[in-house]
Amino acid sequence: MKEPPILSARNLRVGYGGVPILRDLSLEVPKNRISIIIGPNACGKSTLLKTFGGFIKPVSGGVFLKGESIREIPSKNLARLLGFLPQSPMAPEGLVTADLVGRGRFPHQRFWRAWTQEDYRAVAEALETLGLLALADKKVEELSGGQRQRVWIALALAQETDILLLDEPTTFLDLAHQIAILDQLTLLNRRCGTTMVMVLHDINLAARYGDYIFALKKGALITEGPPEKAITKEIIREVFNLDCLVIPDPVYGSPLIIPKGQLKIQKEGQKGSEETPSEART
Repeated sequence: MKEPPILSARNLRVGYGGVPILRDLSLEVPKNRISIIIGPNACGKSTLLKTFGGFIKPVSGGVFLKGESIREIPSKNLARLLGFLPQSPMAPEGLVTADLVGRGRFPHQRFWRAWTQEDYRAVAEALETLGLLALADKKVEELSGGQRQRVWIALALAQETDILLLDEPTTFLDLAHQIAILDQLTLLNRRCGTTMVMVLHDINLAARYGDYIFALKKGALITEGPPEKAITKEIIREVFNLDCLVIPDPVYGSPLIIPKGQLKIQKEGQKGSEETPSEART
């Protein structure tokens, strides 16, 4: 008998105030892989991720975890199986790094039971994995943006779930910190086999780090597959209404998007139009 997908959506319809966001969407998330959802703004990416996490109730259809509807799974049991990192999470003022990461152990605890060695181990490993041991006693609000994002990911790791959902984990980070975070998540996936689903705006980073791509537009699934199949100039034109070139990334060989844009800006010293960029825009 075929094993059910680790996470799937079947005929999923989601909306807010009668306005449809996701439209009869069906997909299966590959197990032990990094899946990345791409698409233009307001196409339903974050809505899909929140629905996967059980935070939004579908109008119809459903989300299934290993074949079982997540609506039938008690919330604390679901939190042992599935971790969720939202966009721009906020920590209570004055909380130190180790205490925030420790909150990831809540689904594994009972209110009458003290912390166990397993809890301490999980938190210590999460801090070490994200390079945060030296910051364990520092207040979260005193950390840099990149450090804070690593703390939130460490919290999700301490939860020790089979599935990790991440909504734009690189938002507001500079390029170096984006790469560092995605490298850490990739190492976690390769080492532990954690199934990851994340939303990314940067298509080139999605192509580099994703094993599997889901491309959405207006709440519908346009295409899915490995980056070399799902990220082509035809798909980018259809999904983003953008003409581009797609070439092999010279470092990793993954698809690399080079947008054409609408305006040719003449570089200083080049022959051609004497029109300046400011004149061209008027």
